[in-house]
Amino acid sequence: MGELILWAEDSKAPAQPAVRRGRRPAKQAHPFAVSAQALASATALAGSPGTAVLVLPTQGRGPAASAEVCRTREESQTPESLVDGLWEVPTLALDSQAALGYLLAAGDAEIDLERPIVGGDLRALQALARFAVDLVGRGRVLPGVRDVGDGRAMAMWSAVVTGVDAVWLRALAGGLPGSFTAACPVAVDRVAAAVRSLAAATDALVDAAVRSRLGPGPRRRAAASFRSALTGSDSYFTTTPAALASLEEALADWQREVTEVGAVRACFRLVEPPGAGEATTHVTVADVTVGESVPWRLDFALQSTEEPSLVVDAAQVWRAKGALRALARHVANPQETLLGELGRAVRLYPDIEGALRTARPSSLTLDVEGAHLFLSEAAPILLAAGFGVLLPGWWTNPAMRLGAKLSVSTPAQPGSAGTEAVIGRDGLVDFRWDLAVGEHTLSEQDVADLVEAQQPLVRVRGQWMYVDADRLARARAFLATRSHGTGRMSVGAVLAIIGALDDGPGGLPVVDVEGQGWLADLLSGQVDHRIAPMVAPEGFRGELRPYQERGLAWLSFLESVGLGGVLADDMGLGKTVQLLALMCGQLPQEVGPTLLVCPMSLVGNWQREAARFAPGLRVHVHHGAERPKGKAFQRVVASCDLVVTTYGLVVRDVDALREMSWHRVVLDEAQAVKNAATRAAIAVRSLPSSHRFAVTGTPVENRLGDLWSLMEFANPGLLGQPSTFKQRFATPIERRGDVEAATRLRSLTQPFVLRRLKTDTSIITDLPAKIEMEVVCSLTREQASLYQAVVTDMMDRIESTDGIERRGLVLATMTKLKQVCNHPAQFLRDGSRLAGRSGKLARVEETLDEVLASGEKALLFTQYAEFGDLLRTHLGARFGREVAYLHGGLSKGQRDATVARFQDPAGGGPSLFVLSLKAGGTGLTLTAANHVIHVDRWWNPAVEDQATDRAFRIGQTRSVQVRKLVCAGTLEEKIALMIKEKRGLAASVVGTGEGWLTELSTSALRDLFTLEAGSVVE
Repeated sequence: MGELILWAEDSKAPAQPAVRRGRRPAKQAHPFAVSAQALASATALAGSPGTAVLVLPTQGRGPAASAEVCRTREESQTPESLVDGLWEVPTLALDSQAALGYLLAAGDAEIDLERPIVGGDLRALQALARFAVDLVGRGRVLPGVRDVGDGRAMAMWSAVVTGVDAVWLRALAGGLPGSFTAACPVAVDRVAAAVRSLAAATDALVDAAVRSRLGPGPRRRAAASFRSALTGSDSYFTTTPAALASLEEALADWQREVTEVGAVRACFRLVEPPGAGEATTHVTVADVTVGESVPWRLDFALQSTEEPSLVVDAAQVWRAKGALRALARHVANPQETLLGELGRAVRLYPDIEGALRTARPSSLTLDVEGAHLFLSEAAPILLAAGFGVLLPGWWTNPAMRLGAKLSVSTPAQPGSAGTEAVIGRDGLVDFRWDLAVGEHTLSEQDVADLVEAQQPLVRVRGQWMYVDADRLARARAFLATRSHGTGRMSVGAVLAIIGALDDGPGGLPVVDVEGQGWLADLLSGQVDHRIAPMVAPEGFRGELRPYQERGLAWLSFLESVGLGGVLADDMGLGKTVQLLALMCGQLPQEVGPTLLVCPMSLVGNWQREAARFAPGLRVHVHHGAERPKGKAFQRVVASCDLVVTTYGLVVRDVDALREMSWHRVVLDEAQAVKNAATRAAIAVRSLPSSHRFAVTGTPVENRLGDLWSLMEFANPGLLGQPSTFKQRFATPIERRGDVEAATRLRSLTQPFVLRRLKTDTSIITDLPAKIEMEVVCSLTREQASLYQAVVTDMMDRIESTDGIERRGLVLATMTKLKQVCNHPAQFLRDGSRLAGRSGKLARVEETLDEVLASGEKALLFTQYAEFGDLLRTHLGARFGREVAYLHGGLSKGQRDATVARFQDPAGGGPSLFVLSLKAGGTGLTLTAANHVIHVDRWWNPAVEDQATDRAFRIGQTRSVQVRKLVCAGTLEEKIALMIKEKRGLAASVVGTGEGWLTELSTSALRDLFTLEAGSVVE
């Protein structure tokens, strides 16, 4: 049934083949491909070694590396420089059974040079393997047979992929990397080849999955031999030509029923009886039947398989003369198509046979029982076979079924009417259970009427609903023992019920939860709009925008009821200031200190933002080799209001941190703990605290497991155990697009996740057209060491010179120090790697993570062309995508083409654009970007403003965020402060550039250049 062919690249091997004389051969040995033996050893797989010739992107004399290898080498390729080339690679082949086991077991390893990295094509196959197992579990498979000659045949299983499954598979095919079809000839249509390969791989994995579930049966006659071959490890069996032909014909008829789907298909729409909207006061038998059956109608139609919203009723089909163009494509014989489709459907739903005896079948009249049989039995079969089915909304809405309604009540505000000041998930609230259909509460008489009706479909207060006999029996039992219908339950129990983690009384499903008091505000999911905004508290120096006041009120509300939350505002909306305002709203000496955990690159930023907006807070940075420990640490914490540390330190010092009584623990850039199994995630969850908040601009990056990890920190147990969450939410939503599961998950998490986007209408009016931020970055130890060495060396030389030579040395010193602040590799010019050596670069990467996750674009300005080239290469490798670069060496044609691709409204162009300040600072329109990052500073506000205006100009429809990066304690921060304090002077004097600094005295220069304490965090 096919093989999985594995090959691998070695990032440490030479990127180019050895130079040979003469003509280059048509195919060459891949220079950094891993040998089959090494691949088998690294993966612990016992496959068959071999070789394959692949069509790979080629740059210069060698093959281009995959994106994953590029990230380890810090390489990138420019698409214009790549051509196709033939390269021979060693391979390891796995049969379908071994392939299925490997794909299900292999994990998405983070980049680690000591173990294999999973490539993009293999990750796609991992998803396909999970999809195949899911298909088998749902019975979406069919048996088949193939003649292999010499009196032998092969039994096999294939996938039945229709409806939502087909949409998922098409989406996977559309996102496949080019390497997936690298074994195809150059001239082959790669898109079509990818679709064919994916279909074949799906069938092979489905076949393996079925065989892994079924044991081999006895081999007797042809049919029995076929069944045995379908279930055993050996798929071949012996038969006669006549028996094989008969078997193939029978299987073909069976397969055709569920796999034939063309450009259009038959569609069946169930129409309710008229008068469904008429309101009645209660359920009566008259609502169901008054001496005759209530008529339902099943309409026939044609539906586009590519655009399901395009539906043409059968009546219009019969009126059409010739071709039909109403389905976004040419349908040559619509009447024949409709009849053929109905003929195919009648084998699955025989009730339409009577309608087919008419000259122009358009609909079928059904009684109540017939409508129920269609809804419950025929519709799922037709849908699974690829037909279109349109049902009333109430049938697919679980809330419109008989179930239990939970009403809970609390005081209007926490802490009022004798309620504890802090409730928490363990706090008790009053509850009452009722029977209901959706929002409609049912009385005992209503239930009695439902029993008397003895119909599966009835109308309740003008709305049709399905009455399940088992639920009706449970409802009667509930009414007979109502003693447990009222009482008190914990807030946590209420939340578990909302998430369908717990059932209602007597096993009845919960169809509605209604709250009163503050719990109603919480359950609404709109706490920030339902409670009064909070003005900035005393001690907070700054002004909160209206949406930030609502955010502060939301944070304060959750704390008042003892619950945690995830502040997930879009980047640039001021999450930091909202948290600082919250800290200022209480006296820390009365409630205890706050522990804030963040990436190393943000420690200095939190320290400075606290000093700026909350100068009254006593801040301690817990980091470095000299950090206090034991009793000394306890004394420091006791005297502080805010302790800032890093994720790495939490892991190392978790025992000491656990011993403290924290009022709140806050995780900034909380996506750092999206993997719940990491040591950092486990450590932060173990910290004792009264309140917990996670702060992130990307609450879900790749998997719903990210959300589970964040919520498990903020509100432990809210989403249940990982296995429960996966079963109830992750698998149905991620694999099948389950709308019901997504709705339940949203209802459960919405009260605890506050996410406002810059595009929200309630936000955009609060925002200025341009938001400018100065981002303070810390130096790494390497940067600090180089910085200090430059200052020591250059100050000695400056002191012994004067005049023009002195001015030249001052400017040279500034250049060197700014290069060190950017990155050691720029200063050293040694071609060394960039990752992990610059605090400023780390901050750039963190910012771009959020920019790209939001589907937005950014401009990055630097005054150094060589650093721009380093940035382009590193960021291209880091994010696995093209990074545009504009510098003075480009011709006008190249410059125009680069700008046009970036501005292309159709998309497809680069999302990141690096520009040298001189070449790209004027004369360009780059409104596709709404983020501007000044990586290094040109101390001329007019020049920087001109560069910013590439994005902030006519044609820009979004708020533009401008970030100016400076390194803490360096000349960058000091000059920025001088300009800020003397803005008027800066416009006339400082505005000429950096020349004014050369006139400073030696003493002033030493103060300017000297590295301040606290500038290094690592």
